[in-house]
Amino acid sequence: MKLMWRYTIRYKKLLFWNFICVFGFVLIELGLPTLLGQIIDKGINRHTFGPVWQFGLLMVVICLIGLVGLIGLAYTGSRITTLLIRDMRNDIFKQTMQFSHQEYGEFGVSSLITRTTNDAFQVMQFMSMVLRTGFMTPMMIVASAFMIVRTSRSLSWIVFAAIPILLIGVFIIGRLSEPMSEKQQQNLDGINLNLRENLTGIRVIRAFVREKFQQSRFKKVNEAYSQSSIKLFTLMAVAQPGFSFIFNIVFVLIIWQGAVQINAGHLAVGTLIAFIEYIFHVLFSFMLFASVFMMYPRAAVSAERIEELLAKKSDMTNAEDGITTTETHGELVFDNVSFAYPGPTESPVIRDVSFQAHPGETVAFIGSTGSGKSTLIQLIPRFFDVTRGQVMLDGYDVRDYRMKALRQKIGFIPQKAVLFTGTIADNLRYGNPEATDEQLWEALTIAQSKTFVSEKPEGLQTYLAEGGSNLSGGQKQRLAIARAIVRRPDIYIFDDSFSALDYKTDAALRAALKPITKQATVLIVAQRVGTIMNADKIVVLNEGRVVGIGTHRELLASNEIYRAIAASQLSEEELNEKS
Repeated sequence: MKLMWRYTIRYKKLLFWNFICVFGFVLIELGLPTLLGQIIDKGINRHTFGPVWQFGLLMVVICLIGLVGLIGLAYTGSRITTLLIRDMRNDIFKQTMQFSHQEYGEFGVSSLITRTTNDAFQVMQFMSMVLRTGFMTPMMIVASAFMIVRTSRSLSWIVFAAIPILLIGVFIIGRLSEPMSEKQQQNLDGINLNLRENLTGIRVIRAFVREKFQQSRFKKVNEAYSQSSIKLFTLMAVAQPGFSFIFNIVFVLIIWQGAVQINAGHLAVGTLIAFIEYIFHVLFSFMLFASVFMMYPRAAVSAERIEELLAKKSDMTNAEDGITTTETHGELVFDNVSFAYPGPTESPVIRDVSFQAHPGETVAFIGSTGSGKSTLIQLIPRFFDVTRGQVMLDGYDVRDYRMKALRQKIGFIPQKAVLFTGTIADNLRYGNPEATDEQLWEALTIAQSKTFVSEKPEGLQTYLAEGGSNLSGGQKQRLAIARAIVRRPDIYIFDDSFSALDYKTDAALRAALKPITKQATVLIVAQRVGTIMNADKIVVLNEGRVVGIGTHRELLASNEIYRAIAASQLSEEELNEKS
């Protein structure tokens, strides 16, 4: 509840007007039965229509005021819940953007999506109910109870005898629904996870003709969600007829006892009608309040899940007063660096790595699959933090930089090209929003993308579908490279970013890169020897350790691992020629 009120209390003025509308509505709702009783007792029973016109006109005025109150209540309630859910989702998104890879793995992407969408929606629904009826019902119950006692004490005991029974029912339902709600949200996480895997892996599923298998998997998680929902909604559904039965018993007893008292001359007809109206308001308000109370466990589970996410402290701390500017640009030093993934691991994936890279140099990394190449370069922009040792950039440990300043120095091109929904121009300006069209075309020319972009009718304004699915793998990879070039960073990191390119395009792109990277440091992770043989320095990795550093020729002559990799890709003639 603290989470919900923390966001709600931000809008004090709207809350104040919400309370005013509630207060006015309660007075009006209770005023109508009183006036109705006066019409019957002082007008109809006495066969005089003066009071009927007088009180009738007053009732019309009260109804109009009540209409204004209802509209105000609906507006303020909707406005507050809309704003609080907007703020909550913004904070959730901001928090997830600060998470390291460890936190993403801990929560799971599917669960993060559920917490941002469905859990936030559950909180919004509950707060909407609270603002519309949660304030009104306690006030209505108290005021109606006062009017009941004031109107007829002899009949009021019937109402007050039923309230403890209703309270016990509400408490039992609330206790039973909480674990059901938690199970339901966990099952919804499972649906999102399964659906996400199926949609992203649809080509693999079709290629292996596993549609029926995946359908059965989805049916299983969907059935689990269905069963948990059925139990929860059945419990909620039982409550309403149960309460209605108790209400009907109360009404029958009131009418019976009222008729007895009217026959004895102890009660007027108008007073009984007003009394019944008060009872209706008490019991109906109680049912609304019970609905709010029964919704609370679901909302509390969702709020707890959101609070858990917002309270999570990322291991990747940002030095707010850290380094923002440096005298040098691109000086990189790995000093005895070791790294192990968070959690129980058998051994570090990077061990005692040391090397240097200077502006104007091209440093390449090669090794067998799983040797730690990609992990190593991800330590530079702090996608992970080192376990031991230091990664120094321009004379400072990368952990001493302000995160934004550190990453602005880097142009990172991942192995799997990631493009966003929007135009080609939007994607290219991702790292440099101020870039001109001329700069974009220059970057496209260097990345060997100008031809296919210019051939499209809309050119730079060509719209890319989700993930750039309307482009080929090579086109996406070249656009990702062009995006980094537009930024003109101090360090270019190519994480196997040429893998989708043919040899001719690969060679042309690397040749075009040389003039614009003369003052920058270029780091290349590659599997193809042909991509890195002209690098100034090649770092050979094996099982997380550096087993050789040198040029292509030097390593062919002195390093067995590198020579074995080269021998598997180059012909004997090329191997001897290069060496």
